[in-house]
Order: sequence, then C-alpha cells, then structure tokens
Amino acid sequence: MVGVEARKDVDPMHKSASPRRKRAWLLGLAGSILLGLAATGAFLVGVTPAMAAALASQPDTQVAVFMVPLALLILVLLYEVARIAWRDAVPAPAPHPRRRRPHWASGRSAG
Repeated sequence: MVGVEARKDVDPMHKSASPRRKRAWLLGLAGSILLGLAATGAFLVGVTPAMAAALASQPDTQVAVFMVPLALLILVLLYEVARIAWRDAVPAPAPHPRRRRPHWASGRSAG
C-alpha cells in the first residue's frame, strides 16, 4: 500500500505553478489587501461619496484620472519593448500563407 500512495504523489500530469505564476498570485493578493486597507482608511478619515464626487468634478482630477493610467500603460509598453530588445528575442516573422487557386478560377477551360 505504501507504494500506491507514493505513486499518487508522483502524477506526471500534475504541473506545479511556476515561480513567476506564484509571484503574480502574491502580487494580486498584496494589491487586494492594499486596496482594502485604503478603502478602510478612507472610511475612517470620513471620506464620503459626496466628497469624492465634488473632487471628481474638478478639471485637474479628471485630467489626472485619464492621464495617469495612460502614462502607466505607455511606460509598461516601453519596458516590454526594451526587455525584448535586450534579450534579442524578437520573434521571426511568420511566412505568408500560400494562396491556392480554387478549381473554378477564371482562365481554366471547361472542356
């Protein structure tokens, strides 16, 4: 029986999570905890939806809400381009698919 139990642990179809995947999970968990702490802190300080709406109606806030995520997106894009270029891992272009002429193409004689 011991051999059967040991064999269950060594399952060839079981894939362990990679360190990168584990790190992403931990970052997600940490982000969720920080978001919860920020919401709790805002609640304790006394921020109300009416105060947040008054803040959101200011033009500077509207510009910041649009530009900050856009700037972060551009920075991440530049980082990824630099990472690929430094690794010299630019993927080769895929070959163009060969066009096949259909059987009914013009130019063929019927008889």
